[in-house]
Amino acid sequence: MNEKILKNKKHGMRMLLFTLCIYAVDIAALVYAAISREKQVTTAGTVLLVISILVFLFAWILFRGLKILAPQEAMVLTLFGKYIGTLKDNGFYFVNPFCSGVNPAYKTKLDQSGDVQNSRTPSVPNTNNTREIDSFPDRLSLKIMTLNNSRQKINDCLGNPIEIGIAVTWRITDTAKAVFNVHNYKEFLSLQCDSALRNVVRIYPYDVAPNVDTTGDGIADEGSLRGSSEIVAARIRDEIQKRVDEAGIEIIEARITYLAYAPEIAAVMLQRQQASAIIDARKMIVDGAVGMVEMALERLNENDIVKLDEERKAAMVSNLLVVLCGNHDAQPIVNSGSLY
Repeated sequence: MNEKILKNKKHGMRMLLFTLCIYAVDIAALVYAAISREKQVTTAGTVLLVISILVFLFAWILFRGLKILAPQEAMVLTLFGKYIGTLKDNGFYFVNPFCSGVNPAYKTKLDQSGDVQNSRTPSVPNTNNTREIDSFPDRLSLKIMTLNNSRQKINDCLGNPIEIGIAVTWRITDTAKAVFNVHNYKEFLSLQCDSALRNVVRIYPYDVAPNVDTTGDGIADEGSLRGSSEIVAARIRDEIQKRVDEAGIEIIEARITYLAYAPEIAAVMLQRQQASAIIDARKMIVDGAVGMVEMALERLNENDIVKLDEERKAAMVSNLLVVLCGNHDAQPIVNSGSLY
């Protein structure tokens, strides 16, 4: 289904004035016919009276053809089930009074911008997180919308369960596809976002892991959900876009809004991260201590302060490493006797 834009329909004001003139003339004719019939019953007066009554009863149908569109709104029109075109520009239109606007998703509320609960009408059953919203049932919004899907629990490429949420910025570009190619374009978009997110997350580890290929080139890399959020978001966006092209929807941006380990393994992973941080800190401390010991021995040899044999050097190195690498302050012991 291809979109067809109706451009030569901005006759709303003229048709409104024309309809009001019809009613004004009809009321005058109705009054004239009623007065004439009271004075003298004639066939012409009776016919005029009947015609005036019929016009008065059915001229209101013309008002059904008046349509008003605000900026960034569209109306998909059907006539007896046949698609005849879409109104897109803002303005005052007149169309066939028997045309009807179609918007199958006007009752659907997702966790997104533009969906406001309508407290004046009863809500529909809460299926798939949907409920009644306050909007025109025959208009589609062409504004940029932000969909914030609920968090999902997904296993990463290492099998660790994580919780992740995304926010997707989107808009309708083809109204005919959005209305006729899918049953409900909002629910369709939400489901495709969930599916695309699951497929992309399964490729990456939560954190950098060895021997993991996230690009598909057969070479291990350092891609991860935590460290490569921009790349992951771009892949999620492209994946969603491929899935919603048939619905006439453009995905502008996809961003990760929440990322964490699932509660059942969060404590264990925190301990793992703490252990890794402790090992890295110890390695840095040992590297610095070894450098300081080397410097101390070189300075002692250069200035001939004291001559140490191998055994004393080993004892000195051991003492210095204990002092420099220990968690507590060393307790000095003064030796007033001979070195040997």
